[in-house]
Amino acid sequence: MKLFVTGGAGFIGSHFIRHMLRVHPECQIVNFDKLTYAGNLDNVRDVETSPRYRFVRGDICDPSAVLAALEEGTDAIVNFAAETHVDRSIEEAAPFVRTNVLGVQVLLDAARVRRVQRFVQVSTDEVMGSLGPTGYFTEESPLRPNSPYAASKAAAELLVRAAHRTFGMDVLIVRAGNNYGPYQFPEKLIPLVITNAMADLPLPIYGDGRQVRDWIYVEDYCRALDLILQGGRAGEIYCVGARAERTNLEVVEMILELLDKPRSLIRFVEDRPGHDQRYALDPSKVEREFGWRPQETFESGLRKTIAWYQANRAWVEKVRSGEYRQYYERMYGRRREIT
Repeated sequence: MKLFVTGGAGFIGSHFIRHMLRVHPECQIVNFDKLTYAGNLDNVRDVETSPRYRFVRGDICDPSAVLAALEEGTDAIVNFAAETHVDRSIEEAAPFVRTNVLGVQVLLDAARVRRVQRFVQVSTDEVMGSLGPTGYFTEESPLRPNSPYAASKAAAELLVRAAHRTFGMDVLIVRAGNNYGPYQFPEKLIPLVITNAMADLPLPIYGDGRQVRDWIYVEDYCRALDLILQGGRAGEIYCVGARAERTNLEVVEMILELLDKPRSLIRFVEDRPGHDQRYALDPSKVEREFGWRPQETFESGLRKTIAWYQANRAWVEKVRSGEYRQYYERMYGRRREIT
């Protein structure tokens, strides 16, 4: 099995590479990553000497770079490469359109030229918009994105679907809930709260913190991706969730309790424009077709995640320096505290 993994120096991509090399002794992987602020070769340091792994720095929007790195005989492209942070997309949408839409089309074109057998688009539950207090997203839920980020990912899905219908490409679309775990860049809620709380820094929470998310531990998600990659039906969409809904405030309070930190660190800030209230996925299709179940509860996964960040403070300090810190000073420095 030869894989071309894009965005493999990022959070989920690096875990997927590690999983595939560990579980499949015959697997060979090319990791193609631009190394933006969220791409970090430290995330794959433990596999860089493997003879079955090769890193290539490149941009998925550059057709010549993609074709040069993508070898004939590649069994699958697994596309993790994306701009992913909603706040950043609200500040400036153009990079999201470029990477998440144009980049996907470049990859699809390259896959046809190199006769790649399968294309896996790693998507998100956010393409389906926001749920009310009841109900669940399924593979048949309509696309109703509410942020520039979600709109760019929805557009990517449509391009992937079109490649299947027009050219007969073997494609899969996988939508996941909110991943969390080691190596996640601290702009997302859980690593931001963990790393801030460890340093006794304020914990910014949008609005009243009652937004609900469906959380999944990253290693559980990678196991599902592995199964879908190998056994998924061409042209299908698969929703992967762990049935672990929590409000943002519940998540923050649980982290504070596990770290033995005071609730006074919480700072409620002006809500994000267009903030989706609730995401929740029905993973019945994946459970039924592959027998997949998450191995971690939200509580056990969170404990593992906290322990990792506590044991890897040097990694935290490295990624929190420079551009990251300046970005959050801009974002949170201008938001009005409401409590």
